[in-house]
Amino acid sequence: MNQADKITISRIVKVNHAGEYGAIRIYRAQIWVAQFLYPEIVTFLKETLEHEINHCALFRSAMTERNSRPCRIMGLWGNGGLLLGFMTSLLGRQGIWLCTAAVEKAVHHHLEDQLYFLKDKDPALYSLIKDIQQEELSHLHHAEDHITINSPWARLLTRSITFATDAVIWLSTWGDSSKMAKSLRDNSNKR
Repeated sequence: MNQADKITISRIVKVNHAGEYGAIRIYRAQIWVAQFLYPEIVTFLKETLEHEINHCALFRSAMTERNSRPCRIMGLWGNGGLLLGFMTSLLGRQGIWLCTAAVEKAVHHHLEDQLYFLKDKDPALYSLIKDIQQEELSHLHHAEDHITINSPWARLLTRSITFATDAVIWLSTWGDSSKMAKSLRDNSNKR
């Protein structure tokens, strides 16, 4: 494997670890609000939080072997996640579902790009991400099943969360996320 691929793999593990940390903070904030205002959804949020904690630990354990270390902007992931979780939960149940769907959809697209890149380069990391992706998709589908609005504010919120998620991923990978997406698009167009 060439040095550029090793660096990209290191960045993949780093950004995935940071993203899971941000998700942990989102769900913790949402749980804190929901336990008072929407107790019927706390079980789902707690189960999802447990998944994210496990994913974070798995990516953390994958870092050493790939010469990776935690992201320099972990504070942005953590504080941003906390703020996002708190603010969206104050918007009501729909705010929580819209947030979950927007984040998970953005993450799913990035995981697809990563899987395409890793397919022949790092089978162990490929397998780990593939397994985690299934749980993330279940979060996405659950949230989408509970979204009952399609108002202008809901579309704006979704676009804003998606943009913010993509921006922090781009910053955390030094632009490698864009290169992987372009490579995937280019190869998809050749088929």
